[in-house]
Amino acid sequence: MKDDRPRISDVARLAGVSTATVSRALSNPALVSEDTRAAVQSAVTATGYRLNQAARNLRHRRTGGIVALVPNLANPFFSQILSGIASVLGPAGYNLLIADTRTAGAEGLLAYAEPSRADGLIVLDGSLPAAALTGAVPLVEACEWVPGLVAPRVKIDNRAAAGLAVDHLADLGHRRIGHVAGPRGNVLSEARLSGTAERLAARGLPFPAGAVLQGDFSLDSGRLAALAWLELAGDSRPTAMFLASDAMACGFIAEVQRHGISVPRDVSVVGFDDIELVAHVSPPLTTIRQPRAALGRVAAERLLRRLRGEADQEGDTILPVELVIRASTAPARE
Repeated sequence: MKDDRPRISDVARLAGVSTATVSRALSNPALVSEDTRAAVQSAVTATGYRLNQAARNLRHRRTGGIVALVPNLANPFFSQILSGIASVLGPAGYNLLIADTRTAGAEGLLAYAEPSRADGLIVLDGSLPAAALTGAVPLVEACEWVPGLVAPRVKIDNRAAAGLAVDHLADLGHRRIGHVAGPRGNVLSEARLSGTAERLAARGLPFPAGAVLQGDFSLDSGRLAALAWLELAGDSRPTAMFLASDAMACGFIAEVQRHGISVPRDVSVVGFDDIELVAHVSPPLTTIRQPRAALGRVAAERLLRRLRGEADQEGDTILPVELVIRASTAPARE
């Protein structure tokens, strides 16, 4: 039976270029001129040619897949980061595969780091063991980072970001500012807690041990932190709270309101991340906006440079954050 499918030679003949040029235009467009890319793309459309990606990957000894290791797929924080990653990898010919590190287990993580499973990794979980990732496929860390793992990192300055939240509350006249931290040992939790303590000290404000409540980035831990805050008496109760994630801030607000506490009249609340939900809660949440889509895009771009063998210093790319002021914060009443 005759195979009438269009071939790369048909595209080359119609575009007036060699088959090698067609291959370059399709696999690495930056290597050819804009006019050549346009001619090849026009010929591809006219002939109906489709690249056999599986065969191409086999020839180049690659899988065509990049794995993102995510600590909790149910957390809406990661949606824009993953979207940013996909927006870069797709046009470059890579598929984005996503693994939830909570369910993968140690053996699963090692398997994802094998060249037979993926061409590269984007690590979004700072709690992973460095030994499981060291010396594996090329990787980049995004948002969180693994202590002891030598790899390019794309992140924000979490200490400075926490300082923005503290400054905002202090500028509103709050002198008793509390903090709900994330999980113990988490790199983001520790950085945001340190940034809070440092900025309060710089402003000459107290930060007693009772002003730090424990959370785990979840809604329910924010609710539990609210109950602990409600138990604080008189002058020991902060008039403003900075929480290390938006989810915790939403849980906190819902619980104190259930007990008749008004936000921001009785307590001002600041979150962290600026997930989509927080502009629509009541009251809309003041928060630190992370450039989540940009974190994903830059991480993917750095990984692609590593895969192409281009020079890329193994250092940190620090992206800017923004304080977004909404209705959950107000001047102190005291």
